[in-house]
This record gives sequence, structure tokens and C-alpha cells, in this order.
Amino acid sequence: MLPLDRLPLAPVAGGFALLEGVRVLDFTTSVAGPYCTMLLADMGAEVIKIERPGGGDDARAWGPPFLDGESLWFLSVNRGKASVALDYATPAGREVLLDLARRADVVVVNLVARAQAKLGLDAAALAAVKPDLVHASITGFGLEGTRADRPCYDLIAEGYSGVMDLTGEPASDPQKVGTPAADLLSGMDAAYAIVCALFDRARTGRGHVIDVAMVESMTRFMAPRLVPYLGSGEVPRRSGAKDSVIAVYQVFHTADLPLTLGLGNDAIWKRFWQAVGRPERAAEARFASNADRRAARAEIVAEIQGLLKARPRDEWLALFAAASVPAGPIYRADEVTQDEALLARGLFYAMQDGERRIPQVGVGVHVDGTAGYHRRAPPRLGADAARVLRDVLGYDAERIRALREQKIIEEQQ
Repeated sequence: MLPLDRLPLAPVAGGFALLEGVRVLDFTTSVAGPYCTMLLADMGAEVIKIERPGGGDDARAWGPPFLDGESLWFLSVNRGKASVALDYATPAGREVLLDLARRADVVVVNLVARAQAKLGLDAAALAAVKPDLVHASITGFGLEGTRADRPCYDLIAEGYSGVMDLTGEPASDPQKVGTPAADLLSGMDAAYAIVCALFDRARTGRGHVIDVAMVESMTRFMAPRLVPYLGSGEVPRRSGAKDSVIAVYQVFHTADLPLTLGLGNDAIWKRFWQAVGRPERAAEARFASNADRRAARAEIVAEIQGLLKARPRDEWLALFAAASVPAGPIYRADEVTQDEALLARGLFYAMQDGERRIPQVGVGVHVDGTAGYHRRAPPRLGADAARVLRDVLGYDAERIRALREQKIIEEQQ
């Protein structure tokens, strides 16, 4: 039995419809762009994923692990989409591409400006056939500037941003965040900007060109560390996350498992000491403010650590929950995906697509009291070509057959 076999099945037709009627052409691969368009699909947009014949999205080959021959990384960021494998480098394929662009509201690409222009996917080329198009690019360094042509991955963006320099213990090497943070953040930024551009287009009728740089998205994520440096001149250093502006805000060990504890204001500080049976500690004048407690951080942390080692984690967590003291476990992947509260919120689920059973992490957003689920399973390469050409473009069976025979389109079931 796999972990996915324990997941609840998603309800049928459980997707949101907030972006219903919006058509998105997704020319992206890997994580950032597909994550962006999956978020749009989760909110009801129709997303047509345009892939290369032969291999398709790079992430289709990422693994192991695979699930029944499909990359689980690909499956994690591509639900809700239709796939058309189209050779648009040919004249016939280019004609299909332009026909799709005329009927689209949004185009998303993750190519540098030079490559976009070479392939005719740049904003100017597509606006020539659809003037009110919202054109969004996700690149490493943006469409302009001295680094615009450079390739980039999440790892590179994290290094530029400063987050790796601050992640890890003081004596450790710089560490990458444990998830593709720059990819996910830039994908969210692009989705956010696209929705804003569509809102403005509804008022003005104007299209927009959106330029999202992974390095900038990841660096903006660092604003709470960068702004204090800019205003103080103090360069933050790796501390194992023990140098928070909040005096007590870190991992502590218990009798068995570690936990996190955040005493973020004076009221929580007092509730903590009452909960552990030492209310007199909360009343000491020398610990009256967060600044006072930061000055005495080493002493306080040592005392709290000594207390928490006396009892197991779950006992402390129950005590702190009853006292409204922010604390929590440090889950592994197998633990977080079995968390009853998260399962009850609909965050983890399985989708059934014919004989395919696919695990998913939901959008994590509730609208009008309802969790969002998928509308479509992640597509097999080119599986929707005939339907899209027929239903969206109005091509007849003969034209579709000719495109298939010329290998302009590819279909896998």
C-alpha cells in the first residue's frame, strides 16, 4: 500500500469557478510556470498546456520517484490542464498557435526574451493577433538587464536572494530551502499579477505585459531580513533560526521529540510561564519587554530548554494549546500528510482519473466555506489535442487528421 491509498478521494466537480471563462495558454515547463497556471486552473481558468512533441514538459522526465511511469514532480503542479503537444516551429504548427492565441486571454512563458522572440512567443508578436492579451513571463532575471539571457533554476535564485546564506547552523555550509521556494514564489507572483491584469483589462480593455524574475521574487521573500539590514547596517548571519527579532522563537528539545515555540508578545510570555507552573517568572521586571528578553535570550532559552526536557513533546503541545501558547511539532513528510486537521480541511486528497489514482496537495484556499479541488487530472502528453482543436478552434476531423499525419500534433492517451 502506498501513502496515497490512505488519502480521501476528491469530490466530483469540486473546483472553484472564480476565473471561469478565462482561457490561458501555458508554454512553460519545470515548476514555476506550471505552478502559476495550476493556481489559475484551481480558480476556474481553462488552461491549455502547449508542450513539445516527443518529451513535453521537462518535469515529465524528473524522477524517480515515478507513479505508474509518471513523474510525481510533474503531477504535483499540473492538475486542471489540457495538454496539446504542438510543433509550432513549423508553418502549420505556427498557424495553430496563432489561432489559439486569438482565442486566449492569457499566455504564460518561461523563456528569456531572446528565445521568446526567436519562437514568436514574445508579447509583441502575440499582441499583433490579440491586442488585449495578458502576456506573462517568468524568467530567472527578468526580460531586461545585463543578466536577462542567463539561464536560472530555483537553486541559483535562492543563492542570489540571500536565503541560503541565512539557512542552516552557524558552522554549516549555506543550505537550500527544502522545497523549490523560488519557483513557487515566482509562480504565485505571476498568478497574482495575471489576475490583477485581467481585472484591469475588464475595466479598460487593455492587455498587459507581466515580467516576473525568480531572483526578485525570492529576494522580496527576504524583505524582513533585508530591510533591517538596510536600516541598521547589521548583517544577519546563519544562526539555525535562533536570532529572530522575537526573543523566544525557535526549536526546543523535549524528553522525546523536538517542538517549535514562539513567545511573540507580552501576553503570550505570561501565558507560557503560567502554563509551565512558574507565573512569578512572567512578573520579573527585567523581562518586561521583548527587547529586554532579547538581551537576556541566552539565559531564557537555557531555562526553557531545561524545563521542556522533562516531559515528552505531545504533553507539552497539549498544555500549550490549552493555554493559547503558539507551539507545534516538526513533522516529516509522512507525518504532515497524515495530520487529521489538514486532511479535514481538504488539503491532501487523491484524484481518480480512469485507472489512475493520483495524490495531490490542494490549493489551500477556502472560498465561501468550501475547499478547492481539481477540475481535471494532470494530463498525459498531448492527450487533449483533438478536443482542443475541435472545440476551441473549430477544426474539422479532416484538418485534425492532417495535422496528426504531419506530426504537427502528438497524442498520448
